[in-house]
Amino acid sequence: MGFNAKTEYGLVALLELVAVFPSSGILQVSQIASQQNIPDRYLEQMMISLRKAGILRSIRGPRGGYQLNRSPSEIALAEVINCLEGDTISANSPTSNTPEYMAVAGLQASLDRIRKEFLESMTLQQLADQRDQYLEFRSMYFI
Repeated sequence: MGFNAKTEYGLVALLELVAVFPSSGILQVSQIASQQNIPDRYLEQMMISLRKAGILRSIRGPRGGYQLNRSPSEIALAEVINCLEGDTISANSPTSNTPEYMAVAGLQASLDRIRKEFLESMTLQQLADQRDQYLEFRSMYFI
């Protein structure tokens, strides 16, 4: 039930963009890729998908790059994950009609529903706030 590498990279890249959002900052793919150790070409593909979904905007030119198209508090994580992974909710059809397989399919359906509801309720800003808590803890640890 975890995230695939594409989604993990995409969320990390978006967190980089959240950090510069208040100042209307723009980041280039190469900046994000080197900061977070993500392959450039792979990240570029994700950024294009996020732009097409309306989550990012691209700015052309030598000082161009990407920035969030909306406030991080307006971007639900479900929107991001659906863009990067597609609709991953399984059909929940049991492999067999035995009660055991039907029970397992029911469990999967419940987990899918809970995951979807949670991701719809959580925003990119909330994820960034969690990141900021880790940063605070980290800086306190090294003092």
